Amino acid sequence: MTEEKRRAYWRENLRLMGVLMLVWFAVSYGAGILFVEALNSFSLGGYPLGFWFAQQGSIYSFVVLIFVYVWRMNALDRKYDVHEE
Repeated sequence: MTEEKRRAYWRENLRLMGVLMLVWFAVSYGAGILFVEALNSFSLGGYPLGFWFAQQGSIYSFVVLIFVYVWRMNALDRKYDVHEE
């Protein structure tokens, strides 16, 4: 792999991590803390939605983001021919 391809691979990896961390921040901090009052006007499973995001929603979102990261990194590995298959 050339130096230019290595840099492009790393740049795309960092961009992906940045986007996923931004989503995680928006869900955990934004929905669980900043917008909790507005979200509490809705309910999910009998609990206020803001409370649900603060207690469980951010964890579920984090697990989903892990799977999205694995899926996107596998595609990125195949694109740059560094996959393990």
